[in-house]
Amino acid sequence: MMLKALGYVGLRAKSLDDWVAYGTRLLGMQVVERGASNLALRMDDRRHRLVVNADGGEGLQFLGFEVSEPRTIEVLGARLERQGFRVERGSRTLADQRYVEDLIAFTDPSGNRIEVFYGQDAAVDMFEPGRPISGFRTGQLGMGHVVLTTSHFEEMVTFYRDLLGFHLSDYFTKPIQIHFFHLNPRHHTLGLLQWPTDGVHHLMIEVNYLDDVGQAYDIAQLNTDLVAQTLGRHINDHVLSFYTRNPSNFMTEYGWGGRSIEPDSWTPREVIEGPSLWGHERLWLPPDQRALSRDLRMKAASEGLRIPIDVQEGAYKVAAGTCVPQDSIAEATRRGYI
Repeated sequence: MMLKALGYVGLRAKSLDDWVAYGTRLLGMQVVERGASNLALRMDDRRHRLVVNADGGEGLQFLGFEVSEPRTIEVLGARLERQGFRVERGSRTLADQRYVEDLIAFTDPSGNRIEVFYGQDAAVDMFEPGRPISGFRTGQLGMGHVVLTTSHFEEMVTFYRDLLGFHLSDYFTKPIQIHFFHLNPRHHTLGLLQWPTDGVHHLMIEVNYLDDVGQAYDIAQLNTDLVAQTLGRHINDHVLSFYTRNPSNFMTEYGWGGRSIEPDSWTPREVIEGPSLWGHERLWLPPDQRALSRDLRMKAASEGLRIPIDVQEGAYKVAAGTCVPQDSIAEATRRGYI
């Protein structure tokens, strides 16, 4: 794989104050830089992961994907140019702003600015979360995943799969058309959602403990209309999460318990049971699609579908009791949920 992870994300916004409050008090990120119109937020041992530009706009400004070797930047740039895409070599000033050694930039078929970089700087001090949390699950998995909306669905699938080297994890056709792609053991780093408009649907970040999600959910519910998708659990990547509307006018998924896959041997499939095992009432969907999503969850419940949780080493202890094998667990294994 040419790319290895989502390294950083740049956003547009109307207010830095709103992002400071949202990023620290709800998400638990650390403010590391703030200027008149720019804000940088940290999640782990990297200098920053999220950059906000208060230019009066909204949505996505850029996505930064990491590569392991500097030569990969040259190879990828040449490949894109052969296919007619304009590739911009990042200046030294831009590389310094991103805290990377080198980068290139180009635009995908939906108009999103993509940056591919090598050598992201590490911070010299410890990460200090904006509120008491266990920390974020990053490392080789990158900072999380992003789902883009696109009116150029087939072109975008071809671009990310065939030119950038993303690998299909699975896909849905109901209640909406969406493909998920991986770069590493995180089930997906990118989602492409067929939609009338081009933009960003959500950014997912993952914490290390379930309680971090629960406490954030309590905080989010103190703000009327902040929650856009209720607490629930996805079928395909196993993440337990909820979604909120962020100050850049799209959603942030705040989750825990994402599954790990074997990228080199993974077999993609269509997920016909729907996106969520339970919960995740999609307040952002039109009524008919929201009802379909709910019907799919009710069907999964009526069939007794169960999926074991995915827990990091040291983040659990074994409880007393007897676990009786269930047919639904065996069926979940057969269908590839486990």
